[in-house]
Amino acid sequence: MPQSHLNSHSPLVAHHLARAAVRALYVEVALEPKPGLVSLRDRGSHEDMDASTFVRSLFALRHYFGRAALAGGQGVDLVGLQTLGLAAEARMLAATQGVNTHKGAIFGLGLLCAAAGHLCAQGQALHAPALRAALLSGWGEALGERAALVRAAPPVTNGQKAARAHGLRSALEEAALGFPAVFDVALPALQTALLAGVGERAARVQALFATMAVLDDTNLVHRGGLAGLHWMQAQAQGFLAAGGVAQAHWQQQARALHRAAVQRRLSPGGSADVLASACWLAALQPSAAGTASAVGHLRPAPARALAHP
Repeated sequence: MPQSHLNSHSPLVAHHLARAAVRALYVEVALEPKPGLVSLRDRGSHEDMDASTFVRSLFALRHYFGRAALAGGQGVDLVGLQTLGLAAEARMLAATQGVNTHKGAIFGLGLLCAAAGHLCAQGQALHAPALRAALLSGWGEALGERAALVRAAPPVTNGQKAARAHGLRSALEEAALGFPAVFDVALPALQTALLAGVGERAARVQALFATMAVLDDTNLVHRGGLAGLHWMQAQAQGFLAAGGVAQAHWQQQARALHRAAVQRRLSPGGSADVLASACWLAALQPSAAGTASAVGHLRPAPARALAHP
């Protein structure tokens, strides 16, 4: 990636991006209903964590996303970003007493913050297509190479094991493609629902179900095998086919699926990470201040703070 530097507003920009990331992650955990996932209502399918665990994790991560943005603006390579991510993961695990609450978000949302930092350093607005292009041009090749190395080596993480065993797309491969689940599925679903006037909570649920319907969520495979993944995808597809959040009694339908997911101990954590990234992106779109306000009240920074003076 060519070397570049954030402008004189870089601390403000990095702080803004980090706050937006933390708030988007809080928006995700606060959302309910979410099949099998932790919310402010209950633990979902998890015995080792609840919403307070997520809040402790977010407090520990509050500076990481700004550091990732600054690193992206300085042209730091993938190894450098990984170093920041591993340090953030260690802080998360210390805060949660060893519980993995946000490992996926540290990876995915951290990369997106780095791409945003790069765009800000170039004086460009944070339009979603430009942000995706910055991610691919800056780190796409390295991510692809890393994904190939991981495929050739024995799997280590639960996600790698699930992806290898069933021929699914790994998180690294998803990142190397520019996060299609975020940019092509969750973000459009979120924005479309908001424009339809369903309200911010319902729009987030719609985006989550749209993601669950298609994502190779290795969290589901780890917990319930390929059958668990296919069951959740089918349930999400059925919910959407029935009208999604536009159908009557959609909350009851989603809560019934939540109870069924808990009975099966299924939790679509990968889809939750995608939703958080989509909320962060929507909140930063400079051409959609109204949408940004609706998504967790994450307002864009003034234009002068996002471009060279």
